[in-house]
Amino acid sequence: MHILRALLVAFALATPAVAQDNPGATAQAAADRLRAVSSQLQTAKSARDRVKALTSTVQTFETGLDAMREGLRLESTRESVLSRQLAARDGEVTELLGVLQTISRTPAPALIAHPDGPAVAVRSGRLVAEMTPALTARANALRRDVEEMALLPSLQETATNELRTALVGVQDAYAALSQAMADRKDLPEKFVEDPVRTAILIGSTKTLDAFAGGLSKITTSEALGLLPDIGTLKESLPLPVEGVVLRRAGEADASGIKRPGILVAARPRSLLTTPTTATIRYHGPLLDLGNAMILEPQADLLFVPTGLETLYGEIGQVLPAGFPVGFMSGNTAQLDQISSQGSEGAGNTRSETLYIDVRENDNSVDPLSWFKASKE
Repeated sequence: MHILRALLVAFALATPAVAQDNPGATAQAAADRLRAVSSQLQTAKSARDRVKALTSTVQTFETGLDAMREGLRLESTRESVLSRQLAARDGEVTELLGVLQTISRTPAPALIAHPDGPAVAVRSGRLVAEMTPALTARANALRRDVEEMALLPSLQETATNELRTALVGVQDAYAALSQAMADRKDLPEKFVEDPVRTAILIGSTKTLDAFAGGLSKITTSEALGLLPDIGTLKESLPLPVEGVVLRRAGEADASGIKRPGILVAARPRSLLTTPTTATIRYHGPLLDLGNAMILEPQADLLFVPTGLETLYGEIGQVLPAGFPVGFMSGNTAQLDQISSQGSEGAGNTRSETLYIDVRENDNSVDPLSWFKASKE
């Protein structure tokens, strides 16, 4: 019966493992994306509409770098899992080899002349026939794991080299976009800002409510007509920055303070764009909110993202949908930071936060009544 017991043990060990995410495919797809956008950067610089082309290039770099971070994380996690599994399965492999050796060394007559009679011998023979494919599959699975373990270091080296190139490329794209924005002089203007009135308004107001209510006082020479109504776009506009909602309107923060806007987590240096066609009513330092951008997509409606580092455009300009208006703060992740995030299994790649307030008819409203967003 020792063969029968050993086969039952081996069959239990031969249960297929749960499928893992494919880190190699993830990293390869990210590398392909980064190589493609790197080759397109020079074309974007010379495009007729350089701002539009470079905006797309920067956004593609952002998503490509994020995908590469995920690929490195999966590679590091998979390597750690395989190491633990192979170490834990040393005993299993020994027992599996023992079973195979026992079967191979047992002569055929001994298997046929079973001491418990011919019926048990037939059952043992059937069990041997049924277990052989499972044992073979187990051996093949072990071989694949060992081969994958040997391949992962080269995958990580390839991903690291792609990152070196991409991190240089994204910095180049940032600089090119900033220059393209400085060169852009053909945007329409709805009004001209009076800097003296703006300074007086900033100095005399202590709340966002008061500042927003006084915006009409900083303008002169109103031109152009009203922008079209966008009421049909409610709950469908993209967030100004690619990110996830950390705190919804009215949710208390760690200090118990509730605010009418939402807090969005984004990657460092993420590009901020206009959700829809809008006029820049104000941009610059505002109260204790840091750099703010106040966009007016239609009369009596204001989108107010705050917490930016870099701002583009001029007060009074009318910008098309998807137009860049600034960057989040922080530094683009360096190679060692990304590698560290991968080795830790999961890094906080969305380390910057953007506060967004929406005002209708001088009252704050839930921004998610306008924006479509997810919450992790």
